[in-house]
Parts: sequence; structure tokens; C-alpha cells
Amino acid sequence: MKLAEILQKPVFNAVEVIAGHTGLNKEIKNITMMDAPDIVEYLYPNDLLVTTAYHLKDKPDVLLSLIKSMQEKDCTALGIKAKRFLGQIPQEAIQFANEKGFPLLEIPLETSLGEIVNGSLNYMLSQRTAELTNAFETHRKFTQHILKGKGIKRLVDDLSQMINKRIVLLDAHFQMHTSSHTRNSIENYFSSLHAKGYEFLLASSPYSCFSSRNTEEVFTIFPIYTHMRKPAFLVVLGEISIEDKSLLLTIEQATNVLSFELMRENTVKQYSRRARNDFFAQFVEGKFTFAEEIESRAKEFSLKSEHASIAIIGKMDNSDQYISFTQHSVEVDYIYEYLETEIKKAPFNSQLFIKDDHCIIIMEVAHSSYDLDHSILPYLQNIQEYIGNTFKRSISFGISNVFQRLLNLPNAYKEALSALHIGQLSGNIPFIQIHRPKDVFEILRIIPTKDLQEFYEYIFQSFTTNQQQEEEQILLNTLSVYLETHCQISETAKRLYVHRNTVIYRLEKCEELLGKSLKDPETTFHLRFAFRIKSILKTNEGKKQIQI
Repeated sequence: MKLAEILQKPVFNAVEVIAGHTGLNKEIKNITMMDAPDIVEYLYPNDLLVTTAYHLKDKPDVLLSLIKSMQEKDCTALGIKAKRFLGQIPQEAIQFANEKGFPLLEIPLETSLGEIVNGSLNYMLSQRTAELTNAFETHRKFTQHILKGKGIKRLVDDLSQMINKRIVLLDAHFQMHTSSHTRNSIENYFSSLHAKGYEFLLASSPYSCFSSRNTEEVFTIFPIYTHMRKPAFLVVLGEISIEDKSLLLTIEQATNVLSFELMRENTVKQYSRRARNDFFAQFVEGKFTFAEEIESRAKEFSLKSEHASIAIIGKMDNSDQYISFTQHSVEVDYIYEYLETEIKKAPFNSQLFIKDDHCIIIMEVAHSSYDLDHSILPYLQNIQEYIGNTFKRSISFGISNVFQRLLNLPNAYKEALSALHIGQLSGNIPFIQIHRPKDVFEILRIIPTKDLQEFYEYIFQSFTTNQQQEEEQILLNTLSVYLETHCQISETAKRLYVHRNTVIYRLEKCEELLGKSLKDPETTFHLRFAFRIKSILKTNEGKKQIQI
């Protein structure tokens, strides 16, 4: 309660302020009545002292010393029944009180000091009780709000309406969790503060108020402490005065409720994260039996069965400074939690998984010839730069080739892991290493299955329309062996255990169906290419029916 407020109460009607009018806005936390000579030793900041000045009788010069001592202790004011024993207040004391803004109150003879003390305490207790009651009701309202499942977003919106200010909730990584409005510039601004390490200053006090030099916007920020090593932050757009106790209590209750809700939300995320990571580990380790089972479970984690994608594996580089295994694990987990929020900013739809001490990003791409240089690499480089500036650690990435079908993810995972190992051998950190295809089969896997199927059917369309299945397989098998033996008829007959003339007859039949000569280099190239595609199509079909 302010001194100016309490002076408006009826019990102070006859009290006159004779000096220190500039200090009437001082806060009062306690009121004391005392006439002991060593009175100063028992005073505290924001105390209002009322006295008859009996111990100052015949010593008016000592009053100035008392006022100076109270002013040094940051007491609020001094009330004196001057006409009872002192006669009048010395001019030196009045002058000092005016210079320092230390209020001097003259209490009339007919007013009881006990009445002033009791009345003041009643007013102060009533105000405090009203504040606590309001805080309790606010806390109950927000708690019921959460228990009814309305969520953090609704709570932030309601708090914004209650205090008539816009609000942003930032997580422990200074990433926007939710907001009462849409302001991407604010998220970018606080991300830059996080990168510069300013969140440690903001977390060291109950709340902080500052302004942006560029936009001149004022922010009041309240830390929200949870089980995390760093707090989340509730940002109010605008200044919250330290004198507005009611508003501060309302925000304090909201932060208390948000603290528990954020811990509950994180627990749910932990269970979900564990399920995601268990699925991924079992998938790439080949522990699922049927393709249908994989595709069904993958839908739960937003993985598509048919879409051009790449696998990106990230791993924290070894630190030059020695840290314990436990400390390393905590730091890695904390950084990977940051990546969970950062993954939303990826240039393409992406999913994050954790396996051992690796983070794996499954990123969809627009097509097989994706723009690696202009989108994905800059995105990963930004992550490396941010982690380096914010966490003082480095992270390196290995990137797989494009794969078209979800069933090829284990191969892509191995490619990305191989790229990561190759990058580590270079000795340069941090790095981004891209896996390069090693043979024709890996190159063909980049092409969508649908396109491969269309090419294969186009080359052998005459076989599927004019021949019985058994005869067709014989002709195709003969043609395949003939091409594998570099068009040697005798070697083909030897491998097929048939007469040479039989091979010649079958090849002539193939030329008749194809409408082309097998001596034409372009024809034989297309046929060889189609047979390679056939082996890949069989592999993909087998993964649907056989164990992976």
C-alpha cells in the first residue's frame, strides 16, 4: 500500500504532511509505534514510524539524526505528536526531509497513536487479503481451465484478455510455443536473444522489463520454471509496473499453472517420442515381418509409403573439453529437443527420430532431382550455426540418396550413416557429407517405382500381349541369358542346357515380337536396362510379401 493511499483513510483525516511531499508514493509494508531511545535499531525498510517523541524531549536536535537514520534505512515516513513533548519540529529537520523526499507527518494531540496503528494495519491487511483472494480465484480459474482440457493456447488467450495486453509463450529454447496473436518478428527477435545468451540474464530475476532498440517495443518477461534445465518464458508486450501488485499476482498465478501444464505436456511428449524412436529403431533393424505392418504403423508418425524422401543423420561432434558421460547425454538430449522445434522450419515436410546418439531427419522432397544446394543444405547450415553460437557445440550431418518408397528407408538410413562416417574420417568438423550412388542399382532406386514400371512394361509390351505366360518366361529368360553372355549363342545354350538351334529359334521369336534386331546396340541397351529394372521391381515386390 502506498503512503498516499493510506493517508486518504478516515483515521488520518487530522494528520498533516509538513515535509517530504515528494515521497508520498513510497510503499508501506509495516507500521511501528515506539518511543525507545534506540528505536532505529528496530526499524526496517518501508516502515512507517509513529511516536510521541518522548525520548526526544529537551533534545530537538536529535530528531534530525533520527530522520537521517530512517532515510538511510529506506523507511517510508515518520509521524510525530510534536505538540505533546517536542513543542515543534525543528526547521533543520523539515528542510532535510524536503530535500530527501522523506515525509514528515504531524499527528494532532487528540488522535491516538494506537488508533492510527490499528487502523493502518486493518487497511493494509484488508488490501492484502483482497489481493490474495483475487490471486486464489485467478489460480483456481486457470487450474479449472487446464483440467477441462482447454489447453495452453486458450489459457494464454484468456490471460491476454484479463490484463489487456498481448502475450507470447516461449519454450526453454526461446522458440514460440503459443501466442495470443501472430507476430513472427517477435519470435525471430527472441531467437536472436537466445543465440546471444541473454536468456540467462532474464532467468535470474522474478521478471524483467526491457525494450527493443530497433522497434522500441517494450517487453515484460516472466520465467516459468519446470523440470527442464532452463525455464520457459511468458512475454507480455508492454510494461508491467512493479507497483501494480494485483496485475503481477494475476500473471504469477498464470505462470504457476503454466509450469505444471508444461511439465504434463512434456511428459506426454516423452511417451510419444519414445514410441516414435522405438518404431524407427525396429524398422531400420529389420524387426518387422510384413510391409503392411510397417506402412500401417508409419502412418501414426506421418511417414508416407510412397513419396520421394531423403534420410539425414546428425551427430554431435566430440567436444574438446572433457565432460562426463552423463553431462554429455544431458546436453545432447537438450539440443535434440531444440531440433524438435526447429524441424517445423524445414524447407520440406520432415519427421525427427532419435536412435542411440544420432538424430535422424526423414525429409520429403519435391521430386527426385531435389534442390539440395538451394534449400536443404542452407537449412542444415543454419542449424549448425545456431547450435554453435547458442550451445557452443558442433553437429555434423550425413545425407542419403533419394528413396521413393518407405520400404527403402533402411537402405537410406545406412547410406546416411555411411556418409556420416566418411565425413568423420575427413577430420573436418562440422561437416555435411552427401552419399553418392555406387552402382546402377543405387541409381535406379532414385527413380520413382511408377516410372520404372512404365519403362519396363513399354520395352516388353509385345510379350505380355501375344504370348502365354509360360512361353513368355522362357523367351525372356533366354533373352536375359543371351545378353548376359555378351550375345554368345553357344554360351547361352550351354547355360540353358538346350541345343544351339533352340536358342537361335527363341531369339528369332524375340526379334519378331520386339520388331527390332538384337544386333542393334540401342535395342540391346534398352533390353539390358529393362532387365535391371525388373530385378529392382522384384526386390520391392518381395519386401511386401516376405520378411524384411
